[in-house]
Amino acid sequence: MKRRNFIGYSLLFLSGCTLTSRNRDRANLEAVKAPEKLRFAVTDVIGREKLEENYEPFRQQLAEVLGIPVEFFPVQNMNAAASALQLNQVDFVLTGPSEYVAIRARTNAVPVIAITRPNYRSVLAVAANSDIKSVADLKGKSIALSDVGSTSGHLGPTKLLIDAQLNPKSDVNVKMLGDEGSVAAMKNGEVDAWGGSAIDYEVFFQEKANSPDRWRILKQGPPLPSDIFVASSLLDPDVVALIRSLLVENQQSLIQALAIGEATQKYKGSQLVPADDKDYDPIREVYQAIGEGTFIP
Repeated sequence: MKRRNFIGYSLLFLSGCTLTSRNRDRANLEAVKAPEKLRFAVTDVIGREKLEENYEPFRQQLAEVLGIPVEFFPVQNMNAAASALQLNQVDFVLTGPSEYVAIRARTNAVPVIAITRPNYRSVLAVAANSDIKSVADLKGKSIALSDVGSTSGHLGPTKLLIDAQLNPKSDVNVKMLGDEGSVAAMKNGEVDAWGGSAIDYEVFFQEKANSPDRWRILKQGPPLPSDIFVASSLLDPDVVALIRSLLVENQQSLIQALAIGEATQKYKGSQLVPADDKDYDPIREVYQAIGEGTFIP
């Protein structure tokens, strides 16, 4: 699609704009080097089938908002996404906080906009009758966490340990057991504590079949850094700025489309907010503490 068509279609979908803002956007659009298509990846979805199953409504809405075709580019993991950015195979990537930090360390990917997730925070939990009363009491104890690199299931709980002056490598016996494995270990009494997302705590430890006080939250962390959309550094900066503007102006329809998929329910009630790289420093701190300092500058 030629740039002139991109300009026309973009203006058609700028909702709620005044005539003055439309004229302003037209002038800005005419000055940018708009791509003929936008190649889009999501780091936590493996395979095109799952990508289409969960993100097709968003892809369609994004294409409508931007006025250019948007194509899926499936990736196997964060490393594949970073390589695709470096090789100019992908233009636009939705990624989680921990993946963003890793991608940012390997590429010149540009933060475009962040997307919040309601109740996106980590918690530490113990049995209701446990003698453990504070995070500091976990010294010498065992704790079950989810998957390595998971923001809410690994790095978030680890940050809570660090904040309590505990060395996650030597003061606590950390067992990385995955979502189901960590929950099972906690329920079977195989570990002294469990760390994971606040939402998982509500799902797995507060179900109606169990007494609501069978497990208690030892510590609840602050909101975790948001998921984030990043763009290839090879895109013209004016194009990135335009994409950012259009995403913000159309965020209601975009988030509605994004939250349709089974795996994207986490975005119900989300908002698009400015992306500040400094917000991800707590993730970098945890990587340093667990011995990944050279991996994550």
